[in-house]
Amino acid sequence: QVQLVESGGGLVQPGGSLRVSCAASGFTFSSAWMYWVSQSPGKGFEWVSSIKTDGTSSDYTKSVRGRFITSRDNAKNMMYLQMNNLKPEDTARCYCSADKAGYARGPGTQVTVSS
Repeated sequence: QVQLVESGGGLVQPGGSLRVSCAASGFTFSSAWMYWVSQSPGKGFEWVSSIKTDGTSSDYTKSVRGRFITSRDNAKNMMYLQMNNLKPEDTARCYCSADKAGYARGPGTQVTVSS
């Protein structure tokens, strides 16, 4: 069955960096557009980034463009989100999702940016 598992979250100071990962199984990963979405306290889910099936194209929401980088390793069925110059407003639970997985999400990983 479809499984998406996020990891790598944690507490980081403003200006710091963090890389979160997504391990996927149960669908053809290399054929799937992959997404990162987030949910901040008191808010709904927000799209953060998308990455094409072969990793050659990605897009980001305006607030993270230039600071976050999405990548994927199709040989390992893994996707990553490198988050740089983190800000307190980036505090959120991060989830990965895939079109070939019916846009299901994993349990998420918490990213907290605070001094």
